[in-house]
Amino acid sequence: MGINAKGKINYLSCENPETEGHIEFVAGATLPGFVNAHSHSFQYAMAGQAETHEPKTDDDFWSWRDAMYSCALSMTPDKLEKVTTLLYQQLVANGYTRVVEFHYLHHDANGKPYHHVAEMGERVIAAAMRTGIKLTLVPIYYHTGDFGKPAFEKQRCFISNGLDSYLKLLEASENLASQFDDRINIGYGPHSLRAVPANEIITLYEILKNKNLPFHVHLSEQIKEVENCQAFLGQRPVEWLLENLPVDEGFNLVHCTHLTQEEIKGLAAAKANVILCPSTEGNLGDGIFPLTPFYEAGGNWAIGTDSQIQLNPMEDIRWLDYAQRLTKHRRNTFDNGAATMVEKLFIAGNRAAGQIVSDYFAIGQCFDAVVYELSNAVLAQADLKHLLSAIVYTTDRSQINGTIINGEWKYKK
Repeated sequence: MGINAKGKINYLSCENPETEGHIEFVAGATLPGFVNAHSHSFQYAMAGQAETHEPKTDDDFWSWRDAMYSCALSMTPDKLEKVTTLLYQQLVANGYTRVVEFHYLHHDANGKPYHHVAEMGERVIAAAMRTGIKLTLVPIYYHTGDFGKPAFEKQRCFISNGLDSYLKLLEASENLASQFDDRINIGYGPHSLRAVPANEIITLYEILKNKNLPFHVHLSEQIKEVENCQAFLGQRPVEWLLENLPVDEGFNLVHCTHLTQEEIKGLAAAKANVILCPSTEGNLGDGIFPLTPFYEAGGNWAIGTDSQIQLNPMEDIRWLDYAQRLTKHRRNTFDNGAATMVEKLFIAGNRAAGQIVSDYFAIGQCFDAVVYELSNAVLAQADLKHLLSAIVYTTDRSQINGTIINGEWKYKK
């Protein structure tokens, strides 16, 4: 493989190059770098710190939010940049080469905009540039506390005063991103149907639809959320989205834990990308996404680390597969399971980041990769037919030899 000065592949060959130049021989199995399609970087500051459950008390997603709000309110620009840098360093070391940051931490602890309205987004970009990971920054519109209810006091650092304020934030974020090459780009979206009035979600899409930016939104994560949406809008969240917006492969729908058969078929037919965060969904007790029927309907999905409770993409892949095996009582969840998982995550993950890719490693494409050590006892005994399965189902970060982004080592053991 030949890499040019911009980190792009200029040839692929099984033969040694005829011309002299810098040649590096890498002993290992190389996979395309993973895309973390849903991240809240500030929550890395509270990972593992909301796990003390008092006896005979209810602790669920809704009570967990109190700890998350306190964490958010503690974030200054400097602290966010520090926490995000620490997180992104760990993501790279785990084989992620791009992260999609679902970013809604826009204001100070008093709920006031910074002088530079995209200050917090700029700090996220700074962390990405420092660590080398590619970034899709998705400034998120957050306006209400629940369906038809004003925002809660503890949400004050999230809240935009209205659609005009959000659009100014998005424009400032676009201006920041335009200063970089393919390393930084932008997406957009409403936080959820409970956090943005339904009519404003439609208006937002209509204003921005010609920009071809990836659209991101939380949907149907919790049963209570689905019930409240039905009571307020007369429809379930995914049902409403499919009926009111032209959902296609540019839509990235996070969680979608609780779906009907009609919604499963509708999302698959629309070619939307569902972003699954199995470690977070398990940690918060969200439920289990119906991945087997979604796969059988031809659905697309990627993964994200979300609340940062764990960062190994292989563990999240196993979570996805094993949850289906446990509920279906069978082992063949997917045809050629490991290969199917890696391909789905690669294609849909890049789409979630607004990137169109043709193959894992293609001429003209940036060389982003993670290299696994073949000297590992399990991998050393695996033949080529079973090597990918061995990597997916047995490895952790300790088997990673290094991570390459734009043709350069950004992590090396």
